[in-house]
Amino acid sequence: MAYYHTFVTLLVPAIVSFVTTYIATRFLMGYFYSAGIVEEDRNKGKPVLLPSSCGLAATFGTIIGILTYAFGMSFLAPQDIAVLRMLKGLFAVSLSLLLISLVGLLDDINVKSKMVNATGIKSYKQGLKQWQKPALTVIGAIPLVAINAGVSIVRVPFLGAVNLGLWYPFLILPLAIIFASNAVNLLGGFDGLQTGMGLAAVFGFLVYSLLYGNHIGALISAVLFASLLAFTPFNFGKVIPGDSFTYMLGAGLVSIAVLGNAEAFGLIVFMPWIVEFFLHARRKFKVSDLGIRQKDGTFKAPYGKKIYSLTHLFMNIKPMKEREVSLYLTLFELLFVALAFLMKAYGLL
Repeated sequence: MAYYHTFVTLLVPAIVSFVTTYIATRFLMGYFYSAGIVEEDRNKGKPVLLPSSCGLAATFGTIIGILTYAFGMSFLAPQDIAVLRMLKGLFAVSLSLLLISLVGLLDDINVKSKMVNATGIKSYKQGLKQWQKPALTVIGAIPLVAINAGVSIVRVPFLGAVNLGLWYPFLILPLAIIFASNAVNLLGGFDGLQTGMGLAAVFGFLVYSLLYGNHIGALISAVLFASLLAFTPFNFGKVIPGDSFTYMLGAGLVSIAVLGNAEAFGLIVFMPWIVEFFLHARRKFKVSDLGIRQKDGTFKAPYGKKIYSLTHLFMNIKPMKEREVSLYLTLFELLFVALAFLMKAYGLL
């Protein structure tokens, strides 16, 4: 049976993801605000408190989209071995995203009544300690390791196929989840930045999966893209996505790359976050991505000519308004998506 090959099996779960994420975000906005899970948005003319960790709705929407597919295929192709193998991977991804989002929620709900200095600037949010973040985000890798997800023979840019053997499930995969979730978490703070870059990256994976016939990669990409799309309007001055969102997005990108056999492609797509990680490391991660707001609404880099974030790099080119920073970084991510396709076309991936 070829039901899982059709675009309908992508479209229906994606629509469900979109609707679920939108409704869940509307609910969590009020719920978290009344519960005091808030974070200060410093980029406006007057600082305002916004509900935080609302990106949990995108996790919920993505998982519901995946389960919608699982529900349909349980009836349409209950004995299809390929479908059953695919469902095993999808359930593992769902559990992975849920677990790592809960770690992000733990980080987000550590809100103090007075401002504390956690990342170089004062904030109501203290969050987890630096060593706790990588230690806890490894939880997100456990379901994927448990099913031995992916293929140990991977293509490395410029090196070709490399057999990683048992190093792949027991070392490479957990490290990839830890690194990706924490790296995505480093880059944010501007309206539409995290959702914009996320949409660009996931769209690249979606097109790649469709072009090269990887159906599980296409499905995860489709539902994640739909969830991000539904969440995007709220990311413009209405909510703070929170670490529950960034951890989930990082783990989601790794899941697509692993189950979609697109590790080399994903490495290039993920390059801006890799650069961001090393820029933050130069200052021992005590860095703020935010700029210094000017009277005309533009922002200039907070550390002068010193670059500790990609946001600082673009603000050093010229003073930019908040949405300009997000737009340029989203275009920057799209450049790497295009580069990944170009390298694939020339046989470098």
